[in-house]
Amino acid sequence: MICFLTSRTDIPETGELNPANGFVDRLRRHLPKNCRALFVCSDPEAWEKTDLYSAALRASFENAGLPFGSLRTLDGRNEAQAAALVGAAELVILAGGHVPTQNRFFARIGLKELLRGFRGVVVGISAGSMNCAETVYAQPEEEGEAVDPGYRRFLPGLGLTKTMLLPHYNAIRDDVLDGLRVMEDIAYPDSRGRAFCLLNDGSYLFIGGGKETVCGEAYLLADGVLTPFPAEGAGERS
Repeated sequence: MICFLTSRTDIPETGELNPANGFVDRLRRHLPKNCRALFVCSDPEAWEKTDLYSAALRASFENAGLPFGSLRTLDGRNEAQAAALVGAAELVILAGGHVPTQNRFFARIGLKELLRGFRGVVVGISAGSMNCAETVYAQPEEEGEAVDPGYRRFLPGLGLTKTMLLPHYNAIRDDVLDGLRVMEDIAYPDSRGRAFCLLNDGSYLFIGGGKETVCGEAYLLADGVLTPFPAEGAGERS
C-alpha cells in the first residue's frame, strides 16, 4: 500500500492539485492509468456535500492529467456495499471534514479491516489523513468541544501509520476556540507524553516501501515543544 496523507490536496481558491513537494509527480508514478477510485466521505449523511467534494476532486485530478476510469462514492447511501467498493478500488480517497464523525463512520463500516491487504493507493485529506493513524488526535475544532469534558481527543484509527497528524498548521496556529488558543492552550498540553506532526497546507506524509517521509514544511510538537520537522524521512515504520 502507498499512502499520501495530506493537509489538503489542492491549491486554495483554485481547486487545482498542488504540485508542491513532488505531490503530483509522485501520484503519477504510483497510480495506474485510468484507475478505479473510491471517495470515502467524512459525514455519511451529508450526501450533497459529499457529491460536491467528490466531483471537485475528480476535476482536480483530471486537470492534472490523472483521469479516473471510474469514481465511486462510499457514504451512508451505500455503506452495505463497503467491502465490494473497497475491494474493487485501486485508489481510496479519504475525505476531509469533522474527525470524530468520520472516525465513527470508518468504524461502522469496518474500514480498518477492509484495508488490510489493500495493494493500491490511499490519499487522505485533512480529517481523512488524521484518521489513518493508529491512535488519532482529534483536536477540538467545533464550538464547545474544547471545554466539553466528555469530548474524546484520542480515538482508535485505521492503523496505517503511528504518526499522529495535525493538518493546516499554517492556517490554524493563531486560531482561538472556546476562548482557548488552539495551539498553546490545547495542542501543546495534549502533546505531553506524545508527539504530533503538524503539516502546513501543501505538505504531506508519504508512506511507501516500509518508510515514512515528510514532504514539505512541517513541525514536530512533542512534550509541549515545537521544532521544525526533518523534511527527509520520518523513519522506518515498526
